[in-house]
Amino acid sequence: MYETIDGNATKKDARYLAITNAYLPGEDSVAEKMREAFEKILEGRASDIGFMYDSIEAHPATPLTPEAMRIVLPKIRGDAVWLRVETILQSILDTTMAPSRSRRMWLNQIVASEDALYGPAEWDVLRDEALRLDPGDEITLGFDGGKTDDATCLVAVRTSDMAAFVLGLWEKPDGPKGDGWQVPRAQVDSAVHDAFRVFDVKAFYADVALWESYISEWDATYGEGLAVKAPGKDAIGWDMRSSLKLSTMAHERLMRSVFDRKLRHDGDRKLRRHTLNAMRRSNNYGISFGKESRESPKKVDAYAALMLAHEALVDLRARGKKVRKRTGRGFFL
Repeated sequence: MYETIDGNATKKDARYLAITNAYLPGEDSVAEKMREAFEKILEGRASDIGFMYDSIEAHPATPLTPEAMRIVLPKIRGDAVWLRVETILQSILDTTMAPSRSRRMWLNQIVASEDALYGPAEWDVLRDEALRLDPGDEITLGFDGGKTDDATCLVAVRTSDMAAFVLGLWEKPDGPKGDGWQVPRAQVDSAVHDAFRVFDVKAFYADVALWESYISEWDATYGEGLAVKAPGKDAIGWDMRSSLKLSTMAHERLMRSVFDRKLRHDGDRKLRRHTLNAMRRSNNYGISFGKESRESPKKVDAYAALMLAHEALVDLRARGKKVRKRTGRGFFL
C-alpha cells in the first residue's frame, strides 16, 4: 500500500502525510523504514529526498511515575488535546500493560526489541554533544575490520572520563555505489597512524581477522610504547575468534559501564546505529553480542570496536605500566 501511495503521489507531483505511533523495532514496518531512511540522510549516507520527519519524543530517562507523566504527557501530545492525561495515566499504571508498550504509545519512544542489548533510552542518556577529543588527549583505541560487506571502524575512549569517539568508520554504501566496494585500506592505515600522531595512545586492541598484516606493522611501529598489551601474540592483536570466554567477559564489562552510565559519547549517529543494532547472544560464559542474523545488513562493527577500546581502558587501569616518552634526544658520555 505504501509503495502504491508513493507511486500515485509521484505521478501527480503531490505529497502524502504518514502519521503513526512509535514503531516496534524489528517488525520491518513502513514506519521503521522511514525512520531509518531519515537517519541515513542525517548521517550523509543517503540523498536528501525532501521529506520532513517530525517526532516529539520524551527524554530517554523519563520515569513512568504519576508526577513525571503529568508534566511530560501534555508536552508529548502537543495540540491533541482530546488525549486526557489522567486516562492515559491509568493505562500506564495498569500492570497488565508492558512498560515498553506505554513508552511507545504515550511517550513516542522507540523501545528496543526483546533481543536488543540496548534501546535508545539506555544509549541516548549517555550523550553529551559538548564532548570534544583534543590533540594530546590520553586515549585507548579499539579496531574492528572488514573487507567488503562488513564495516571497519576505529574508536577511541578517553582515559580521563571514558568518553567514546569514532575516529573512522568505513562501510559499504547503499545502492549501486556499493557494487564491488572494498574497504579503503590505505585510508584506514592512515587513520591509525594519525591517531598515534595526534593523541597520546596508551593501549590499542585490534581484532586480527582479515587485517593480520596491518596489525603486525602497527605492532612493530607502536607496540613497544604501549602501556598495556593485548592478550595475543603481540601488543595490539586481539583475536575475538580464539577465546569466547575473554570476549564475553569484555562485553559484559562494557554493558556494565553503559548501564551504570559511566561511559559517555558525543552523540555520533553511526556509533549509535551500530550499538542499537547489536543483539543479545547468550553462551556458557555470559552475554555476548552479534548481528540480528548472519546476512543482516544492520552492522555492529563500530560497537565491536568500542568494546575493544573499552576493554583496553579497563586493562590500562588494572595493570597498565608507566611508559617513558621518547624525546628524540640522545646523551653521550
